[in-house]
Amino acid sequence: MTQKATLAVLLAVTIAGAPRAAVHERGQLVADSVERARALHALNRLTFGPRPGDVNRVAAMGVDRFLDEQLHPERLADRSLKRRLESYEILRTSPAELARLFGEQLRERQQRQQAMAADSSERRMMRDSFTGETNNPVRRLLGQYQQVTMVRDVTSERQLYEVMVDFWTNHFNVFIGKGADRFLLPGYIEETIRPRALGKLEDLLLATAQSPAMLFYLDNAQSVAPGSRPPQLDRLNAARARGAGRFGLRGPRRLSPERMDSIANQIESRMPKGINENYAREVMELHTLGVDGGYTQQDVENLARILTGWSIARPRQSPGFVFNDWAHDRGEKIFLGRTFPAGQGQDEGIEALKLLARQPATMRHLSAKLCARFVNDDPPDGCIDAGVHAWQRSGGDIRQVVRAIVTAPEFWEPRNRNAKIKTPLEFVVSAVRAVGAEPDSTLALAQVVARLGQPLFGQQPPTGYPETQESWVNAGALLQRMNVALGLASGKLPGAVTKLDGIIPATDDVESMIVSVNGKVLSGTASPNTIKTMRDQTMDIPSADMKRAMIVGLALGSPEFQKQ
Repeated sequence: MTQKATLAVLLAVTIAGAPRAAVHERGQLVADSVERARALHALNRLTFGPRPGDVNRVAAMGVDRFLDEQLHPERLADRSLKRRLESYEILRTSPAELARLFGEQLRERQQRQQAMAADSSERRMMRDSFTGETNNPVRRLLGQYQQVTMVRDVTSERQLYEVMVDFWTNHFNVFIGKGADRFLLPGYIEETIRPRALGKLEDLLLATAQSPAMLFYLDNAQSVAPGSRPPQLDRLNAARARGAGRFGLRGPRRLSPERMDSIANQIESRMPKGINENYAREVMELHTLGVDGGYTQQDVENLARILTGWSIARPRQSPGFVFNDWAHDRGEKIFLGRTFPAGQGQDEGIEALKLLARQPATMRHLSAKLCARFVNDDPPDGCIDAGVHAWQRSGGDIRQVVRAIVTAPEFWEPRNRNAKIKTPLEFVVSAVRAVGAEPDSTLALAQVVARLGQPLFGQQPPTGYPETQESWVNAGALLQRMNVALGLASGKLPGAVTKLDGIIPATDDVESMIVSVNGKVLSGTASPNTIKTMRDQTMDIPSADMKRAMIVGLALGSPEFQKQ
């Protein structure tokens, strides 16, 4: 074969082969791009945001496998987090100990008020000693619990589990600023919410209903059948009538008639006077059926009657659930069309709550809330239907409902990607994770979330914090977020330890840093306008470190990063 012919054959082979190779390469690039986009979407919605390298890791392992892993958090050891949590005293402090500390704090406050009201020098010295006190043990431990929440959200490998803990804590909201809930709330989350966050809805609903924190917050501990009286009051009155002079709630002791009268008056003044409908209404309107769930005012009244006697045992000593038989309304009730015969006790409350958990309206209401959290503020009907069917098929298994929602076609639709705005908590946690930072050992990072408008456990109404972007997006809020972003990127944000060198090396080459930040912080989603802003804002900055901080800060404060 001549040289010319040989060249012609090689050229033909090259021409014929090149398109096939190019098609294969382009196809692989497209496939890789699609899987990365799926991984990013999954990480944005099922976690508190990707860390450096997470998108590539999840794309490589496959989104389906990642989802299965996250839906079974018990399979993830999470050893690093466990070691870190060992240092937090609050996780070793029982509700009874917190209650004791709270009681001591109240007594000290009363003494402080007495000291301030007195005129003598001795009293003034006492007042000054209390005024100078800085170690408030209850406040310190509750601050620790906020730290624990931030540490878990930022560092846990069980990210979907922590997202669900946050969801249910907000759904079954308890306000930490109300009286005894100052010391009851940590136990509520640790012992009631966390063990059941991916369990059965019936179990979670019943556990919240019997939680001292919820019983106090929504006043069911104060709900008693009209005319009911605690046995100790009858015993005291009987002792007074006999003139025995021996009576005591913790064992008989000799009391003067005046002291017995005083105790009787105190018990009388503190006794609940009748039925309180607060919890009965909220458990239907917010926790289960929803405002349009088909219940009536008569249902509210009868559920309140059914739940009379559900109260708190020794709330300032060893708080726990107690059923006070003496306070229960034993009459017949009709609730949601079912007759509860006269003469029943605690069991009818359990049955009523199970009835609520199994209602179609409850399944739809909770599916809509979960779809609003995971898919879109305006949840698509198909997503809600997928959740309802999963409730029905699984008998109320939360894990199966979440799986159905996040594998529904609507979850992956382009219109539902980047369609949600992060709450302040989601923004702060995702920003810290995005740059590989760590929470420090102070309360400061939780305080950053509070300054952005979402103090942990600080929502007073039982509705919990809102999910929709209208509640979080305005010019002032976005400016505050930008300041947080720039502070984090420069290593000056209180509460976070930032070390960018291992992720984005500082260099005078602005273009290469922009490319690096876009890839590692924004997963390649930076808009032309964001890239232009990064370039323009670093033009006159002298040092490489400061340029890098500006570029990273602008990325974290960008419109792209606010979305998930």
